[in-house]
Amino acid sequence: MDIPSLWQELENILTPMLAGFRSKRSLRVEQKSDRTLLSEADEAVQDQIIKCVRAADPNGLILGEEGVHGPDLLRGSDPSNRLWIIDPIDGTAQFVDGAGREFCSVVCLVEDRTPVAAFVLAPEIGPSRSSVCISLSGRNEPILINGIRVAGRSMSSPSRLVSVTRSSGTDARVYEPELMERGYQLKVRTTSQTLDMVRTCVDLAPFTDPTLESFGLFYRERQKVWDGAAGMCLAAAAGLFVGDGTGRGRAAIDIPLDAADPVFGSTLVASDSVAAQIVVEASNR
Repeated sequence: MDIPSLWQELENILTPMLAGFRSKRSLRVEQKSDRTLLSEADEAVQDQIIKCVRAADPNGLILGEEGVHGPDLLRGSDPSNRLWIIDPIDGTAQFVDGAGREFCSVVCLVEDRTPVAAFVLAPEIGPSRSSVCISLSGRNEPILINGIRVAGRSMSSPSRLVSVTRSSGTDARVYEPELMERGYQLKVRTTSQTLDMVRTCVDLAPFTDPTLESFGLFYRERQKVWDGAAGMCLAAAAGLFVGDGTGRGRAAIDIPLDAADPVFGSTLVASDSVAAQIVVEASNR
């Protein structure tokens, strides 16, 4: 299977498609039961991604976030246990806000429960609202940003900015004051969880305007699998710690995938071991 060609096809098709929806004067938007937003663009983009994936891989399982079919999107059979996880628009609240930029379309290929390839298209975070595409085509392949090979974030010089986002109206968690006392800057408002994970794995600053700085840590409780799978994949490729709030490593997707909303209890990715230790110790008191 030619993964790089699939990623290129998705970039070519989705970039103008997302721009078309963004330019519409009126966009159908509704609130889902979990209080997140669903737009007509989410459904159309997911249908298009599924079409492209099906052409490249007729037999792999597909798990998509949106659509009236719900769990029926997990379908097909394949002896290799190949699964495609799709988030058509991660950051829909940003997408439906004309001033928003931090949204992306996400596809992750999982083999035997291990994320092995990832595609993240953020169509408006580059200069003059140009697109930035982050991709990984398989095991032992490099991470590419707009086709340029990039290194993972260095664990020797971690960022003092951390992403510890939480749902709107949620109280501060026990580790937040200690992080701030140690001089960390906290991002607690959710935009796109996938992009925050990307920013923990690689340096997006040279490709973005306004600059999206890197994070030394990403931590999220109750994270849905389509918000985390691609980030896990990129973090592993970058050589970062990937685990959960107990400090336990997570190399594979270790939750049931046949639920309506498969959810990780928590997800932790870090290049900063000190920040990670603060979060783990405080979370387990």
